[in-house]
Amino acid sequence: MKPVPIPGSRTAEDAPAAEPAAGAALPASSPAGMAKRIFPWVWPPLAVYAVTTALHLVLLSAMAGPDGPGLRDRLLSWDGALYVDIAANGYPDGYTYAADGSLTGNNLAFFPLYPLLIRVVHTFTGLGHEMAGIVTAHLALIAALIVTQCLLTRLYGRRTAVIGIVLLAGAQPMAVAFLMSYSESLFLALAAGTLLAAHRRAWLTAGTLALLTGLTRPAAAAVVAALAVAVALELLRERRWRARPLAALALACAGTPLYLWWVGARVGDPDAWFTIQEAGWGTHWDNGAAFLDFLQDSLARGEGWVPVSTAVLLLALVCATVAAWRRDAWPPLLVHGTGILVLTLCQSNYSHSKLRLLVPGLLFLVPAARALARARQRTAVIALTAATFFGCWYGAYMLTVWHFAI
Repeated sequence: MKPVPIPGSRTAEDAPAAEPAAGAALPASSPAGMAKRIFPWVWPPLAVYAVTTALHLVLLSAMAGPDGPGLRDRLLSWDGALYVDIAANGYPDGYTYAADGSLTGNNLAFFPLYPLLIRVVHTFTGLGHEMAGIVTAHLALIAALIVTQCLLTRLYGRRTAVIGIVLLAGAQPMAVAFLMSYSESLFLALAAGTLLAAHRRAWLTAGTLALLTGLTRPAAAAVVAALAVAVALELLRERRWRARPLAALALACAGTPLYLWWVGARVGDPDAWFTIQEAGWGTHWDNGAAFLDFLQDSLARGEGWVPVSTAVLLLALVCATVAAWRRDAWPPLLVHGTGILVLTLCQSNYSHSKLRLLVPGLLFLVPAARALARARQRTAVIALTAATFFGCWYGAYMLTVWHFAI
């Protein structure tokens, strides 16, 4: 029976001869042969990581000033210190209360995989928990850039993929979060790995990575939805039920509910995680009402650079996401990126954190990456350089001049 073509996918027969498949087997005959085969896939992400990280850290150091917190403390700011505390001391046993008896948030709001990896890095390297948190984020970012490049190469070609990871690591606002002791880099690595495995039809790998994503951030719901679409497309293409895709989807659905159940059992209240989120951060689903209020207030009478720029940049990301909805787009990537956007904008959490929460979205980078891939090389280089300087400066500004949580 002739398979049904899937938008955004390329079969082995369609792939360009000059471009090896992302998952092509490496020759095991010699280390030199293996290095020669893998080097073209690894060096662009490593170069992007090195250049963008250096620029982020130089600007962050220069803007921090001699009297403020040092570079390491900046990278451990806000939630970063909380993740490190979980890695060092574990989770609390139940609810936490203020001196007046009111309920407050605590570390049970944070999902466990990233703190667990911090503890692993701490154990195997001997680094303190603080440095282990930063190192874990950087290792996850390198993995995320490699996997994202492989995914975008399969979907759009190598030039678009390289431009895409430059935009991802340097140009987008708040890309500095990838370098902090935050879980964004790990979430991106696992989410992009899930999408890549699904595109390659490595279903059990995709399901396992999606399960791990669900143990990293609650936004993994977008990853599960994307995998569900990929499974549906596969069943439609084959026109029969298959065990592996369905098993992958079952695995994917287990991650976040498993942690929410564990928190409920630990506290003795099935709704404990949601209660903690509401008490500590005021986070609940409001269909975007708080976001619309923030836009209206910031654009009509907002005072200062940060509220106005945040509102404008969020609108720009919404427009870029809409622009990515093209006929040739791969549906699971559309669902993933749009899901991240909806989950971020439709919850009533702190509006100035939304740019950081969107950095693993990927989809909104695609229109710019494809446009620059078609542009002349000089134009692309100038645009990427300017965008990267802006993105790195903006992140440094938010960590040094802006005195509230990001």
